[in-house]
Amino acid sequence: MDELVRELPVVAVVLACASIGPALAFAFLLWRKRRARARRRSPIGIDLLRGPGHTLREQLEEANSDVLADIFGLIVVPLALLAIFLGQSHVRGLQEMMRLAPVYVLLALAVIGYMVWKLVKAGERLDRIRAGFDAELAVGQELDQLMRQGAVVFHDLPAENFNIDHVVISTEGVFAVETKGFTKPKRGRGKADATVVFDGKALKFPTWTTKEPLEQAERQAAWLAKWVSSAVGSTIHVLPVLALPGWFVERSGRSDVRVFNGKELTGLLKSRGTQLLSTQDVQRVAHQVEQRCRTVGTKYADEERTS
Repeated sequence: MDELVRELPVVAVVLACASIGPALAFAFLLWRKRRARARRRSPIGIDLLRGPGHTLREQLEEANSDVLADIFGLIVVPLALLAIFLGQSHVRGLQEMMRLAPVYVLLALAVIGYMVWKLVKAGERLDRIRAGFDAELAVGQELDQLMRQGAVVFHDLPAENFNIDHVVISTEGVFAVETKGFTKPKRGRGKADATVVFDGKALKFPTWTTKEPLEQAERQAAWLAKWVSSAVGSTIHVLPVLALPGWFVERSGRSDVRVFNGKELTGLLKSRGTQLLSTQDVQRVAHQVEQRCRTVGTKYADEERTS
């Protein structure tokens, strides 16, 4: 017991020397973040509207923070094990500690393997989020062009445990737009690798087939129709739309869901099956949707003047 007490200061010093650099870097980042928030205030007194991909942007920021934490752990944990090993070697002698070296090596390899596995998974998640975020930005920009035709466009509408990527409201009808950022295979087949066939029941991509995005678009449009009808006090029909930016869409059947690629969205207001609305109805629906989309608080602005 006395020997353990004597060796603790040595272990602590070696451990501190090995980890002080990464620890100070991490502490500095936290300090800068808190200091910036403490010294800044927003001149805007209202919540802002959600932009395209708002939810995915938040997920992207969270995923990047997780990656940084994993990288920090990948650096610090092996250093900590090395520091403990060297500290104990100083007290007990290197020859005695060499018998325990395989244990330390295996433990370090296990930690490194686990952290690398987490980083690989995090990288795959980041790729998926980025693809979805880029797709929502692209579709959002195309839909914003419809405002020149008198439409009102909102993005990332919060619903019940999900969000609707885009909502378009005009005298030509109300549209709930779901966006999917599916990546393309690289098989050297040109346009064939970027073409999806929609037969009215399923989406047939070059290497797989799915119905889920169509069903999701229908569910979200049904929810929006029910909610907005209740909010404005009259029946409002919502047309489900699926946007697949970057894909060529070949249609061989009809469906309640309209499927577009990004560039085709300029003709969205000409879609069949919509419910024509009066200007007053457009204003009433837009008002309700706006209140639900105006949820983004401001964080930073000009620095406060200190006397």
